Amino acid sequence: MKKTPALIATLLLASLAYGALPTPDADNGDLILPPGFRAVVVADNLVAGRKVGKSSDNLRFITVAANGDLYAKTSQGGIFALRDTDGDGRADVLKEFGSGGGTGIALHHGWLYHSTNDAVYRYKYTPGELVPAGEPELIIGGLPNGHQHEAKSFAFDGDGRLMVEVGSPANAYSEGDRALGAKGKDATEFLRTHGGFWRFDPDRPNQTLADGFHFSTGHRHSLALTWQPAAKAFYMVMMGRDQLSVVAPEYYDALDNAERVAEEMHLLREGVNLGWPYTYWDPIKQARMVGPEFGGDNRKRDDNPLYDKPVIAFPAHWAFLQMTAYTATQFPAKYQGGIFIASHGSWNRSPRSQAGYKIVYVPCDASGAPLGGYETFADGFAGVEEFTDTRAARFRPAGLAVGPDGSLYVGDSEKGRIWRIIYTGETTVAQKSSVAVPAQTLPLIGADTVGGKIYLQVCAACHMPNGGGVPSMQPALIGSAVVAGDTNQLINVVLRGPAAVLPADRQKFGNVMPPFAAVYSDAELASLINYLRKNFAPAAPEVTPAQVAAQRVKL
Repeated sequence: MKKTPALIATLLLASLAYGALPTPDADNGDLILPPGFRAVVVADNLVAGRKVGKSSDNLRFITVAANGDLYAKTSQGGIFALRDTDGDGRADVLKEFGSGGGTGIALHHGWLYHSTNDAVYRYKYTPGELVPAGEPELIIGGLPNGHQHEAKSFAFDGDGRLMVEVGSPANAYSEGDRALGAKGKDATEFLRTHGGFWRFDPDRPNQTLADGFHFSTGHRHSLALTWQPAAKAFYMVMMGRDQLSVVAPEYYDALDNAERVAEEMHLLREGVNLGWPYTYWDPIKQARMVGPEFGGDNRKRDDNPLYDKPVIAFPAHWAFLQMTAYTATQFPAKYQGGIFIASHGSWNRSPRSQAGYKIVYVPCDASGAPLGGYETFADGFAGVEEFTDTRAARFRPAGLAVGPDGSLYVGDSEKGRIWRIIYTGETTVAQKSSVAVPAQTLPLIGADTVGGKIYLQVCAACHMPNGGGVPSMQPALIGSAVVAGDTNQLINVVLRGPAAVLPADRQKFGNVMPPFAAVYSDAELASLINYLRKNFAPAAPEVTPAQVAAQRVKL
């Protein structure tokens, strides 16, 4: 591409602007950081209130160019391109390009790669050109897209090869996924095309999954992945399973569900098997356990040597997203060579308080191996200390990238704020602290009824005890047109599951509600529906077991 005088001037301006550290925000953009670290808000409200079609948009992964230009992927739309032209640390140029949504994004060897939920593309990248001039090139297409754990994470190894994850569209591979009494299935064939990483040639267009090398298996979903150059290997974190107490309440309670399934950090070796769907790692027992769908009872261990042990067992449900090795030198020596990970935070510890919502740091030795522990690096994202409803959290970390000067960029998924964390050495800066608030009041109308007990045992794990739902994961029941609307439609949603009843173009959510027809009687489902309506749609009429029976015969 010919460099015009205007482009040369833009390149020079951007280079000069990025040459010095910016003046940090007085409040560090609401973050709590270690002594000596400061932060500036680069951009804000990029996706606040934004919808693409019927779906709410979120900010996902980020990457930073050599001149400081920043690229942020959105879950439903395109890619944001941001530039700071005056050196104040704040983006004053914002453009959007591309489409298709997705999660992954990275600059590599003159190309800007990004992933949708079923493909990986790339744009030719010209240094200093904020928005790529050319059309995207398809590198891998037709990847499995099961509408649960569908995001495609990717990274490059030391030889430039492309590693892509295909998640498992299930909590555990079973009949009645996430449902009471779910029974596990043989996952041998399923794991040939799901639940692992595949390695590809990043320069070969129009590949499919069959063109990739099947590198690892036994994954549930693993978005956190980074190449650790000192170790000359990948490290990754697998998201642990959900809803132990929903599937087998005779063996597990709400505390087990909230605490006993680790987010597992592994060295990603060729051929490694992480044991999903048959097992999970209990971070308290420090043991691999048999899942309840496969006969687990909170006591049975699985000592199969083929299933890898995690190098770190993080707390349950922290939901690690973007991950990066810190190879720069701006931060003190303590952090150089270690790994930073964005913890998006839990949604499914309810009725106990949610947790995570922070940036964690994993120190590594000289060979690049994690030392076995971790610490909180950046906190305060949630803005509150005790909460059960994820909507109470102000921010949720998702994107994470190291800039060319060693700054650490962090992106929030919900509103679209991006921070730049720098090291200044200041030690007298007043740090903000999260505000302690009481847990949200739970709906209690009919909680002691059969339907109330079913809701709090089974449904509240996804929809929250107060019916607030989880953004992008589960719909809110408060104000729901389905709960308040046509009675027969609501009965069929409960009997058959929403995917079989509601319009195909409705807003989609990350987790899929199973059908309840085979699990509960007409009287139990009528009581459940009445509990929903009394708490979340009080003007709607009650339902009788006979009405449920009349719809059941149509199945």
